[in-house]
Amino acid sequence: MATAHTFDENLVAATHHLARFADAPLGHFINGEMVPSRSGSTFENRSPIDGSVMGEVAAGDADDIARAADAAAEAFRVWSNMAGTERKRILHNVADLIVDRRHEIAVTECMDTGQTMRFMSAAALRGADNFRFFADRAPQANDGLSLPSADHVNYTTRHPLGPVGVITPWNTPFMLSTWKIAPALAAGCAVVHKPAEWSPYTAHLLAEIALEAGLPAGVLNTVHGVGESAGKSLTENPKIKAIAFVGESSTGSMIQAQGAPTLKRVHFELGGKNPVIVFDDADLERAVDAAVFMIYSLNGERCTSSSRLLVQDSIYDEFTGRLAEKMKNIPVGHPLDPGSVVGPLIHPRHHGKVLSYLDIAEADGATVVRGTPWSDAPAGGCWVAPALFTGAHTEMRVAQEEIFGPVLTAIPFSDEADAIRIANDVEYGLAGYLWTGEVGRAHRVAHALEAGMIWVNSQNVRHLPTPFGGTKASGIGRDGGDWSFDFYMETKNIAIALDTHSIPKLGG
Repeated sequence: MATAHTFDENLVAATHHLARFADAPLGHFINGEMVPSRSGSTFENRSPIDGSVMGEVAAGDADDIARAADAAAEAFRVWSNMAGTERKRILHNVADLIVDRRHEIAVTECMDTGQTMRFMSAAALRGADNFRFFADRAPQANDGLSLPSADHVNYTTRHPLGPVGVITPWNTPFMLSTWKIAPALAAGCAVVHKPAEWSPYTAHLLAEIALEAGLPAGVLNTVHGVGESAGKSLTENPKIKAIAFVGESSTGSMIQAQGAPTLKRVHFELGGKNPVIVFDDADLERAVDAAVFMIYSLNGERCTSSSRLLVQDSIYDEFTGRLAEKMKNIPVGHPLDPGSVVGPLIHPRHHGKVLSYLDIAEADGATVVRGTPWSDAPAGGCWVAPALFTGAHTEMRVAQEEIFGPVLTAIPFSDEADAIRIANDVEYGLAGYLWTGEVGRAHRVAHALEAGMIWVNSQNVRHLPTPFGGTKASGIGRDGGDWSFDFYMETKNIAIALDTHSIPKLGG
């Protein structure tokens, strides 16, 4: 979706909105106030466009997390007892203010992450949609079921869990933070949010917006810092009852271990190596467009990207050839330019990782087809052109490991059984995409794929009431609809006896 603003307009807006972060270190947002780290420590936030320093950010540690957890615990008493209708009103106010500030959020996110305006112009509105969806469900969040038996009337209720921790990633950070925070707030929980240190700015904007919308101070707190300090402290803090995390599978494993002593409830959305399977009876034009979109949009930095292309061998050369031509025409450019599709990657460390896989692919025997780089890319930035790996097989590292960039591995398969075998031959199981004209095959393959979400003859189209999450190393739990409330709330059963049931007698 292209923005209505020109590049020059976006640049003026970005310069204006980012000036506040350059003038003074960005602090934590705790109990309704922006505060520095108690240690005074900060870290630099650098631009992915040219490597320049955009500002200093407070580096939180256990003391700052404790302060935020205390604020959340105190605010939870008020927020959890507020009527669901009032929570609904406030969360709709949050959504309204997100819409009002959508351009500020979009340009800030572009400069902070390298994602392009083509996609970030809609990301803020997706965040507003998330708040509205869960706001509308807040009045019914406590509702349960009636489960009568012969001699008792059983009914269930749900109650907010308590203060919870939310740890969000650096890819589309604003939208993904709303996807976790909105249901937690609708359920009646208070939140301590630890955003990724590589993209801290829009987390602060969300905290500001929530306070302005009427969210009581302390209900949403934001603590910046690195995972080894702030993140670990949040996971270990005994006042935090659950951790919702989006990020790498290895980090999820560490969080689970860190939360074990305090019996933390965990919800993980982790890595993916998602297949898009194209059979020879598919609508090839639509399948090519969907495959291109699902790997080269958002810089390829999305957990649900279709990073493995499995094509039936009878159409493999034709399909990959058509895809390669489209890839070569994908424009790489400044993230604020409405014409750019691919911008710079988020960080030099990630940039180096993605580039290394081009060498790995060639060393393992794949052919690397390169896209068109931006000839005017600023020095010092994390620039990369799209790429396609052809002639690959499932044992290659580029077919097994999550690269998380605009690179696609294309693997031929012979028949339905071969496609399923290759698709399931990874440690991940987040999403799968399937293209075929045969309805029976669509159902068979969809059931056979080891993944939490399957799209048939479609790209990823998110429907908020449906469950979102993965299997295997891709996660634990589900978001969306009532599944989110299942995580952020405790279910209680109450049994009321009728006078017809028999009570056992002991002792006389």
